[in-house]
Amino acid sequence: MKVHVDAERCQGHTLCAMIAPEVFELSDIDGHSSAITEDVPAELEQKVIEAVNSCPEGAISVS
Repeated sequence: MKVHVDAERCQGHTLCAMIAPEVFELSDIDGHSSAITEDVPAELEQKVIEAVNSCPEGAISVS
């Protein structure tokens, strides 16, 4: 599974980083999220799916 955060849609709600801190990091400048790595380890896939479903802006996508 690969994960991507759309920087234009992200509003810095931080939910993804709270759900899956192993996958998402927050900018010190504006609080927006980005993926630490595009490739999600199998053991973290469920957390990433939860983060996708929890993002109020729909800024996270997986493939």
